[in-house]
Amino acid sequence: MRRKIGLLLLASAVAGCGHVAQDLPDRGYSAVNVPVVSRTNYVFDAAAPAGALSPSESARLDSWFNSLDLRYGDAIYVDGGYEAARAQVAEVAGNYGMLVSAGAPVTTGAVAPGTVRVVVTRAVASVPNCPNWNGQPSQPNYNNRMMPNFGCSVNSNLAAMVANPEDLVHGREGSGVGDAMTASKAVGAYRAAPPTGSKGLDETNTRKGN
Repeated sequence: MRRKIGLLLLASAVAGCGHVAQDLPDRGYSAVNVPVVSRTNYVFDAAAPAGALSPSESARLDSWFNSLDLRYGDAIYVDGGYEAARAQVAEVAGNYGMLVSAGAPVTTGAVAPGTVRVVVTRAVASVPNCPNWNGQPSQPNYNNRMMPNFGCSVNSNLAAMVANPEDLVHGREGSGVGDAMTASKAVGAYRAAPPTGSKGLDETNTRKGN
């Protein structure tokens, strides 16, 4: 009998040593359902035979920007060695309140001689697999894990409301210029406000008819 008990204890110890920890990201407080930012490049090859765009080509570029519904958060690049054409693209983009960024992303195919390639990069934020009710609330939760839908509502709203999805990836860089008056305005208002109890308690009449 003692030998059987000893064998059972030894088997249990060996089984414990062979346990492999599982990756359970929903064991913590952070939501597993988080925004994911995806980028799409839209390409437009504009003819610039003399290093500049013709009026008709500029109008065609403007129509392309309009069809894309060019908006804040988009990035515009010009791939090509013609500075005059680049300036014209920047002028057309300025009609939409946009600037041309330096450099250009890698796109399919080479830029043909006598043309410039205009690239518009658009980022979109979304939360995949939401709503997610794979694990029903009625099922036992012995591992104290988060609900599978945890974070879907808040993060989906955040992804839908953010003006520039790139801000979710790396934030926004400061301009390097600070306004001391603007930075201290809230602190000044807090210090200038009188304490809440300095005027005493308000008198309240609870009698009817008054």
